[in-house]
Amino acid sequence: MSRRKNKKRGNMSEEEKKEEMMAEETQASEDAKGAEEAVAEDDGKAALEAKVKDLEAEIADLKDQMLRSAAEMENYKKRLRQEKENAVKYANESIIRDLLDPLDNFSRAIEAAEKTQDVETIKTGVSMVESQLKSILSTNWGLEQFSPDGEDFDPSQMEACMVKEEEGLDKEKVLQVFMKGYKLHGKVLRSAKVVVGKPKRN
Repeated sequence: MSRRKNKKRGNMSEEEKKEEMMAEETQASEDAKGAEEAVAEDDGKAALEAKVKDLEAEIADLKDQMLRSAAEMENYKKRLRQEKENAVKYANESIIRDLLDPLDNFSRAIEAAEKTQDVETIKTGVSMVESQLKSILSTNWGLEQFSPDGEDFDPSQMEACMVKEEEGLDKEKVLQVFMKGYKLHGKVLRSAKVVVGKPKRN
């Protein structure tokens, strides 16, 4: 091929030879440029594929983290529900524990009553259990018993079960207490049920 080109060039003028050489150089340059572009394109594809793989791995990792976080949140919610249920279920555990001893003592008092005819002994035993029970409820739980006999009638703490007109009264007074009242940390838990005397009308 080169011999043919050389023979052909031998028949050409110098100007034609230069033009042909320039054309060949241009073609070679374009070929080289095309090869470089092809290599660059292949490199670009490889880099793009690598980037896609990295992104896919990152997405998979994020998805795994989200699934784990969702599972942890669900477990946390389950624990909260269980703790709430237990708090409600065992809310009275402490007071029940405090009442076990008086309950046992009531049982002993009943057993003792079955073995004796001594009313005073039975009464003493029951009174002791009552005192123990009141002490526990007052000291440990803030329960206060009140009996407003002879006091001014206070509808916020008392319930009038009966009303009588009485001479010598200038205001409503408690004449008798049917049922004692109770307060829990100062708040009325149960009103005292009373008989109320009111001034007699002339």
